[in-house]
Amino acid sequence: MTETVPQAPVLPTERVAGCPFDPPAALAELRAEQPVSRMTYPDGHVGYLATSHAAAKAVLTDRRFGSRGDLLRAPIPMGMGSPSAEVPPGMFTAMDPPEHTHYRRSIAGWFTLRRLRQLEPRITEIVDQHLDAIAAVPPSDGPVDLVRDFAGPVSALVISELLGVAPEDQQRFLDATKAVFTVHSSAEEAMAGFAGLRGFLAELVQAKRDSGGDDLISTIAAEGKLTDEELMTIGSVLLMAGHDTSSNQLALSVYALLREPEQREKLLADPSLIGPATEELLRYLNIVHIGSIRAALEDFEFYGHQLKTGDAMLVSLSAANRDPEVYDHADELDLTRTGPGHLAFGHGVHQCVGQQLARIEFKIALTALFTRFPGLRLAVPEDEVRMRGDSIIYGVHELPVTWENR
Repeated sequence: MTETVPQAPVLPTERVAGCPFDPPAALAELRAEQPVSRMTYPDGHVGYLATSHAAAKAVLTDRRFGSRGDLLRAPIPMGMGSPSAEVPPGMFTAMDPPEHTHYRRSIAGWFTLRRLRQLEPRITEIVDQHLDAIAAVPPSDGPVDLVRDFAGPVSALVISELLGVAPEDQQRFLDATKAVFTVHSSAEEAMAGFAGLRGFLAELVQAKRDSGGDDLISTIAAEGKLTDEELMTIGSVLLMAGHDTSSNQLALSVYALLREPEQREKLLADPSLIGPATEELLRYLNIVHIGSIRAALEDFEFYGHQLKTGDAMLVSLSAANRDPEVYDHADELDLTRTGPGHLAFGHGVHQCVGQQLARIEFKIALTALFTRFPGLRLAVPEDEVRMRGDSIIYGVHELPVTWENR
């Protein structure tokens, strides 16, 4: 079959001025023209880009597409280059079944709703402690940065609580992950960050084998089914994902609600909206703004294209979650929205294992923040809020805020 799209542009990343939450307009144009289009990757490979909700779900559930690290290609220029063919043991996010299934099963029991609800009192305590500290900041000290003083430390402490990382080790972890997640890090900076993280996890795993405990790493180590290297890798995946994604989703959600006072007032008037509000913020904000990478595992036809083994396929979750064929007024934030589910956590076998933890954390943190500070507002003009467009995970670098009666 002849290709209907003769050219292969690079991934659109340029956001238009105005709303910082809207994906690049070019993604919507591609979605309207053809749900799967050709795309040129930074290494010169001509692969594909899925932009509609239906096409995205099809890619994420079709076993003819894989997540093997040796086949994946970076969709944007990155300091660490394209994914490496050498996938370390335990890196289940870069594996397909049955290897992926083996590792995921080892941790899945820790992310059930029943077990996570046992963690809710501790999450509430962590959130309240940080809100107490924020409330104690005198006006003379200037605005409070909600990224530095709330979203960042809360998300780090929550995932660390699950894994058994001591609070005093948090800063070392944050320093190690910073270079790994910044797109414009040099190869040397990115590799140094990853090496620092691996060193941190090596010490943690050994400590857990020596002393034990009731946390995730200690329990899995005691089972004796995984090596130290596998545990280190699994720990690094969960630490990076649990901190960076949750921190940015929380901070960006607060920013969106500060920019949309009518939506914020709905939540303040009816706290029971926190469930649908959380889902809508996940759909609307799309912090995984680059997308999910897959590769064809065989030759086959897909949406009118003849794919060859190894062809890259990028799933734009941002475009899929704004698909007007699925969501009415898709580009609007509506905390009362009901209907089809979003793809913020992916779909299929690689759907985020920690999604329920993220939901619980967001609900507790957002409810507590706006209950404690109903008059919360930005302390700087909106155009001075710096967005993380240069990072793998979208968000804000800082979020300076103040509140009434301060």
